[in-house]
Amino acid sequence: MPEKKPLWKPSPERAAKTRMAQFMQHIRREYASHVSDYAGLHRWSVERPEIFWPEVWAFCGVKASHTWDKVLVDGDRMPGAKWFTGVRLNFAENLLRFRDEHPAIIFRDEHGRRTELSYAELYAQVAKLAGAMRAMGVQKNDRVAGFMPNRPETIIAMLAATSIGAIWSSCSPDFGVTGVLDRFGQIEPKLLIATDGYYYNGKTIDSLERVRKVVDELPSLERVVVVPFVNETPVVDGIRNAVRWQDFLSDETEIEFEQVPFDHPVYIMYSSGTTGVPKCIVHGGGGTLLQHLKELVLHTDLHRHDRIFYFTTCGWMMWNWLVSSLAVGATVMLYDGSPFHPGPEGLWKYAEEEGISVFGTSAKYIAALEKSGLKPREQFDLSQLRAILSTGSPLLPESFDYVYRDIKEDLQLSSISGGTDIISCFALGNPMLPVYKGELQCRGLGMAVDVFDENGHPVRETKGEL
Repeated sequence: MPEKKPLWKPSPERAAKTRMAQFMQHIRREYASHVSDYAGLHRWSVERPEIFWPEVWAFCGVKASHTWDKVLVDGDRMPGAKWFTGVRLNFAENLLRFRDEHPAIIFRDEHGRRTELSYAELYAQVAKLAGAMRAMGVQKNDRVAGFMPNRPETIIAMLAATSIGAIWSSCSPDFGVTGVLDRFGQIEPKLLIATDGYYYNGKTIDSLERVRKVVDELPSLERVVVVPFVNETPVVDGIRNAVRWQDFLSDETEIEFEQVPFDHPVYIMYSSGTTGVPKCIVHGGGGTLLQHLKELVLHTDLHRHDRIFYFTTCGWMMWNWLVSSLAVGATVMLYDGSPFHPGPEGLWKYAEEEGISVFGTSAKYIAALEKSGLKPREQFDLSQLRAILSTGSPLLPESFDYVYRDIKEDLQLSSISGGTDIISCFALGNPMLPVYKGELQCRGLGMAVDVFDENGHPVRETKGEL
């Protein structure tokens, strides 16, 4: 079989500067001198999880108030394995470790309206909301739900809830009443954060009538906080226990971060609902944080100076993944609305004007972009862009060709694959490795992933089950 030619590969100098290369050198020096390439590092990470995961913890600088007694207990049980027993930490505290003037969040909607928050401003906003949540009685283990577009307030609400040790769950505002109740009805939230509406494809869509119907069916709700988006002063009359965002906030200036065990729940996600009512999937804060940091720092090579964007709603796990970039100190780029309004160039104008360095989207979007005839490289300065991430479905070989031909030649294109069930990825990008047409770059570190035939045997160059 002739050797395949890569579409892209990093220069030796570029590869050597990556966090992945630095991490591999550290592992070689301290534990495994035989590790000479990524395949060897991956194999070692799967064989030695009790060493690998603490090294990721240290390399990525996870903050905790109490260290662990044991890294792994009952490691052969699934479910039942316990990680980092004795640890006490707070998910939100790790995402709010920076409190300076560096941009934390930049938001744009499809009309081009822009909001920017520094890390200091983000901390201050979270403190005000967390203080209000505590004052109304939100405690550890309570559920806080968001029926929100992809706005800064959604991140602020998640951070405020998880700073208390409450559990966050969100739905996109394009869900109907039944879709929302099928999800939130199972988790009995104490507090609901919702907007008055949102914009999509040039239309203004009101949410308040659906919010009222949802609230009527959720007796557990003690408060509904309405965020103004399409109206400066939303009318909240007729919605039980409703208050506007600005009227709800407290004067608190500091956050009291509740210290909880490593596996304390942080998020409730939902299965797709194709086989009945969507099933709740509960994710622990420590595991989510560690997985996301591994993927962002090592596999995406994310740094403080980076501006990372993912085209997502708040109902998709890529929102949760994107938001964890705050723990690295990077700038999280948010967008809400249609990616094709008023035309297909909208997100690329955003990328040029804001200097986006990591651009995340879906395979479906890339295919639709090619169909539209847009050639971003001819219209926009994408000199800051160094990586495109694609997920949601397999990226077609012709989409690889389109990206390198019509978007940018010198670029790491990573088709990544994961799942709501792990709120992270099985297969990922790698800044040290080449990109081949139609292929995912690598299996994620620490992930014992393979493809099997119907007899349970690993297979190559043929179809099988992941």
